[in-house]
Amino acid sequence: MTNVILLGPPGAGKGTQAKTLADRTGLTHVASGDLFRAALREGTELGMLAKSYMDRGELVPDEVVIRMILERIRQPDCVAGVIFDGFPRTQEQARALEEALAVHNSRIDAVLFLAVPQDVLLRRIAGRQTCRTCGAIFNIYYFPSHRPGVCDACGGKLYQRSDDSIETAQHRLDVYFAQTMPLIEYYQRQGILHEIDGQREIALVTEAMLKALSPYLAPAQP
Repeated sequence: MTNVILLGPPGAGKGTQAKTLADRTGLTHVASGDLFRAALREGTELGMLAKSYMDRGELVPDEVVIRMILERIRQPDCVAGVIFDGFPRTQEQARALEEALAVHNSRIDAVLFLAVPQDVLLRRIAGRQTCRTCGAIFNIYYFPSHRPGVCDACGGKLYQRSDDSIETAQHRLDVYFAQTMPLIEYYQRQGILHEIDGQREIALVTEAMLKALSPYLAPAQP
């Protein structure tokens, strides 16, 4: 069992890279944001609670996040290992995750930190558009759709998430650097942190991450 954490501020590309890494390694991608949005679509109380924090660009309280994540990683598809995307975000969450894994004689093997300058992050976040139909993501600054407001993949309508405005984006980054950056030192002390340059082309970032993970994957996937 191989467990990997992706760390990085909003807009660093964690979601994109996590999906690719899951395909290339056979590990299961577990994204806290996806879990929250699924709960919201289903109209659960937990989903509505999470949305109230996410819309303000604030972190969802630890007890809510931890409960949801731990329920998810108990599912059968996580038995070979997990790529954690968006979790943990605080040292309390990190310790709770370690304790839960230890019960099953498992641990976090590697932490990949996507490093991207703040000015680039703001443009990535504030320019992001999502397709209402298929969920494809575009960016008006870096990779816009061919027709404004229309998804290239399915023709669906593009929209900007409520937590992707420039004001909320700045607040999300402020919250991240204040509350999540201490995790960098936390995992550095454990000797499992790998810093990845997140400014490069997506494919190059992927290859750098796979190289960092290669000692933990047996056998390596094509």
